[in-house]
Amino acid sequence: MREMALRYVGRFATSRAKLLDYLRRKIGEGGWGGAQPADPQALVDRLAALGYVDDSGYAVMKSAALARRGYGARRVDESLRAAGIAQADRTEADARTEAEGWDAAERFARRKRIGPFAAERPDPKLREKWMATFLRAGHRHALARRWVDAPPGEPPERDEG
Repeated sequence: MREMALRYVGRFATSRAKLLDYLRRKIGEGGWGGAQPADPQALVDRLAALGYVDDSGYAVMKSAALARRGYGARRVDESLRAAGIAQADRTEADARTEAEGWDAAERFARRKRIGPFAAERPDPKLREKWMATFLRAGHRHALARRWVDAPPGEPPERDEG
């Protein structure tokens, strides 16, 4: 089981919860042939103590990757929660996500060709669709509205507040 866990953490960036789920799934699929009962939680704790698994580092890495793709704070938070990252391990990631919110929204608008990156002004139905797209990506409503309502070729002014 130790070799399986080391191979997994060597191959994938992961959190403690995701590693524990993986080990439990593999034990369930293949059975356990050891002399003593399997204890995946102890193995995960040991690997975390040795620095192979770092939830805080994983949270920062994952939030930065999602922000580069244009996702907002709410979507990043949902992703970290799904990965089993505790709130205490998310503080640095949350701060970075909040600070990069405007840039993430700009990347998202550019990628989806929304607002200032669109060819023409949208009709009301398309505008509504763009708003829904922005909100699903995890951006705040006010921020989404500013990007969606920006005329083609004119990005909105960055708010410093």
